[in-house]
Parts: sequence; C-alpha cells; structure tokens
Amino acid sequence: MLKNVKTAIFDLDGTLVDSMWMWKTIDIEFLGRYGISLPDDLQKEIEGMGFSETAVYFKDRFGLKESLDEIKHEWNRMAFDKYQNHVPMKKGAVHFLQQLKDNGISLGIATSNSRELAETVAKVHGLDRMFDTIITACDVRAGKPAPDIYLKAAGDLGAHPDHCLVFEDVPMGILAGKNARMRVCTIYDEFSADQEEEKRSLADYYIKDYEDIKFGTYEVLKND
Repeated sequence: MLKNVKTAIFDLDGTLVDSMWMWKTIDIEFLGRYGISLPDDLQKEIEGMGFSETAVYFKDRFGLKESLDEIKHEWNRMAFDKYQNHVPMKKGAVHFLQQLKDNGISLGIATSNSRELAETVAKVHGLDRMFDTIITACDVRAGKPAPDIYLKAAGDLGAHPDHCLVFEDVPMGILAGKNARMRVCTIYDEFSADQEEEKRSLADYYIKDYEDIKFGTYEVLKND
C-alpha cells in the first residue's frame, strides 16, 4: 500500500477520529429548535459538503432566518465540547501516523469540517505536531467529491498526485481523492456501514482500522 507514497492525506471525521456519531444528534437538536424533524435523506444530501456549503444548504432547504455565519457559529458551539473531550482517535491511528513520519512521509488533513473544530481535535490528540498542513473545504472552491481539497493539500506539501495516498470513510470523499488522481484507502466506520459495498467499489484499499496496515491484513481492491 505504501509503495511510492511520499505524502498521505487524511480526511478527519470518521477517518482519523471517531466523531460521526455525534453529528446526527446535533442536527436533530438544531432543527428541533425550529420544529423540524430530521429528514431521512439529510446525511446523504450533505455528504462531502464543506462546513460553509452545508450552512448554505440548511439555510435554503429549511428557510432559516439566521445568517450563514450565525449558523456555523452555533454548530461550532454545539460541537466544541464533544471534540475537546469525547472524540477518540481511530484504533491504531496514532501508531500509523508516527510510522509515516518516521519514514519521511509528509502528512496532511483534508476535512469538510470547520477549521475551529479541526484544529481543536488536532490539538487534543497532538495531531498539530504531526501534520504539515490542515485544509478545510472552506479553503477551496468546491467540497468533495470535487478534487479541490486534495489537490490543495498536495500543493501545500509539494506532492504530485501519483505519490499521494488518501484515507477516507465515505463515498463522496473517496471520489474526491480519485478525482484528484490519487490512490485511496477507505476505512470502516459504523456511521457509513450501509455504504460498504459502494466504498469498496470506489477505493483501492480497505481497512477495518489502522492495525490492518500494521499487520498487513488490509485488502487490496484494485491492482496498483
């Protein structure tokens, strides 16, 4: 998997940290204030959208009177304590990141989350000392599945797409990596368990957790 890899770029939520569980709760509480029930299609509709894109979507779909900045500020407020105190790293992630650093592989984060929350959880787990760049979808023109965020991360790290390996947990993120002409390893996450077949059809590699890489038990889904 790591052959010819000079740069590894990671999605954050559901990929590096186990955080997807909390967003449904936040969406239910947030929309409940307006007397709106959580639509069944919401998560699929917003998958891959950046923080600002999602705010636009919520404002338009649900007719919210608040400004985009007010909506984003409230989401950050609602999620801050969870990211600071209740969001763990994925199993084996810290060891794997250190292995990459020890082997001279540059590291980037490419997340659809807000910079405030990304930097909070990165600091909590010491990722700010390991990663060379953190890019959010708000830093580029279009969120996932557009390739912009991965190309921006690679550009910041001086890396060619051919030498980049992306780690993602949902189909829109996998497509963003593939659209950037990079190889993609997808990781199991309970939140996207119902998308396993689609994830496997799109990605180059599959892991249950990062210990699969440590022990060589990862799955090769496409020939290099």
